[in-house]
Amino acid sequence: MTHIAVLGSTNMDLVAYVAKAPQRGETVTGREFRTIPGGKGANQAVAAAHAGSDVSMIGAVGADAFGSLLRTTLEHSGVDTDHLRTTEGPSGTAHIVVDDEGGNAIVVVPGANATVDHLAPGDEALIAGADALLLQLEIPLDAVLAGAEAARRHGVRTILTPSPVQSLPPELLASIDLLVPNEHEAAALTAVTDPRDAAVALLDQVPEVVVTLGAAGSLYAVRGAEPLAVPAPRVTAVDSTGAGDTFVGTLAVALAEGRPMRAALAWASTAASLSVQRVGASSSMPYRSEIDAQAASNTRHTS
Repeated sequence: MTHIAVLGSTNMDLVAYVAKAPQRGETVTGREFRTIPGGKGANQAVAAAHAGSDVSMIGAVGADAFGSLLRTTLEHSGVDTDHLRTTEGPSGTAHIVVDDEGGNAIVVVPGANATVDHLAPGDEALIAGADALLLQLEIPLDAVLAGAEAARRHGVRTILTPSPVQSLPPELLASIDLLVPNEHEAAALTAVTDPRDAAVALLDQVPEVVVTLGAAGSLYAVRGAEPLAVPAPRVTAVDSTGAGDTFVGTLAVALAEGRPMRAALAWASTAASLSVQRVGASSSMPYRSEIDAQAASNTRHTS
């Protein structure tokens, strides 16, 4: 079995469901409120565990009720939490509005995640024994860089989701094997609006790029080859929260298992298409058996 290490955030998602998201200064009435464990790091960890990998989470939760629930949720999903620290103060929270079209707007309050600014004793050894390290940008950049450099020292594949998008220092990019922005993040990083052109531009900084395109699928670019477009299954979205994290966690497992990139992207897109048909982030992530069954169905319908 593969082993995926995740260095990143854990948040409690506080989700309000509305017909239409409010504009600035506007008040709207929601139809439902849910409290759902999330955070980009934890989401990717759960997605990878559900997809069939051994997964270890490096990060922090607060010494509050949310922290206990976040840890328990990860453990129940099969994620090892021995390297998930507990700090004084509140856990991270994400305040999310989801509209009837499945779109979302998110405000993240870091809480305990802000204390993850370095690798703790034992973290590098854990990374060294993994097949891949998943990174995002909801913890301080110093820790992201330390994790990426540790992975590079030990020959471990590094996969970075540049979200929330920000300028990436050259020393971090030098330690990234695969960058996975969505089309908006790719445009922000390159000042190029066309996803294909943005992906090619990013190859000046990293050796491989996957730009996620939502319902349109994904675009893979590698130095020395033409970009590869892989479509996503056509579904009706209920809630897109966590779909990108589902994609990345599942993609990491597929690549660690040695699947070719096209097949890995198709499998990850299938997982993401299942997640958007359910509410929540970690709560929507499909298990390997579901992904395989849907992938087989997709193949039958397109053959």
